[in-house]
Amino acid sequence: MKYVALICICLGLAFPGYADDAGRITVSGEGRSSEAPDIATITVGVSHEDKTATGALAIVSERTGAFLDQMEAMGIEERDLQTSQLSLNPQWTYIKKGGRERNEVTGYVASNLVTAKIRDLDSLGSVLDKVVASGANTFRGLNFGFADPTPLKDVARELAVKDAMRKAQLLTKAANVELGRLVTISEAGNFQPPMPMARASMEAMSDAVPIAQGELTLTARVTLVYEIEE
Repeated sequence: MKYVALICICLGLAFPGYADDAGRITVSGEGRSSEAPDIATITVGVSHEDKTATGALAIVSERTGAFLDQMEAMGIEERDLQTSQLSLNPQWTYIKKGGRERNEVTGYVASNLVTAKIRDLDSLGSVLDKVVASGANTFRGLNFGFADPTPLKDVARELAVKDAMRKAQLLTKAANVELGRLVTISEAGNFQPPMPMARASMEAMSDAVPIAQGELTLTARVTLVYEIEE
């Protein structure tokens, strides 16, 4: 009997996780919640090439100031306007003269990009039109979203949990076993972000800009672990 007891103890040490993992079921659930967005983020700016660095910066500063004034005149608050990129780069040109070849700086390109939040979506098309008219010539994207996505996320979470619970009940019923207590619940990954609109030249958007905002869908995923009652 001593030998039997020793063998049992050794088996218990060799498989310490077996008893904890046995008699459990793991299920995943997904929930989706859709709603029309209530905010848009755009990135627009000015790019200009000139023979001198000061000349390029002067034009960019003047035109950027003009379209920022236009945005503020349309009700966009200062807190919703932010410079996202400011750059000045030399333009190199390959020159072959008198039997000699070299690269020379023949000008400078200055650029200023501004990211703006548009809270009145009905004015979005007009904002883009007037920004172009004020001198903006660069468009780096349009992205719809929510000022406060928490309520929509919570709805998706609830639906994801219900989906996982439904699967657990279905599987245990099919296996002719009883579903026990919930051991763990976890949320996986991030909510799916909305897809941004691609960048483009503002000249291509100089006519009236139709904007279709549609709906955005947030997706939540959860994992539940239950015990199986014997």
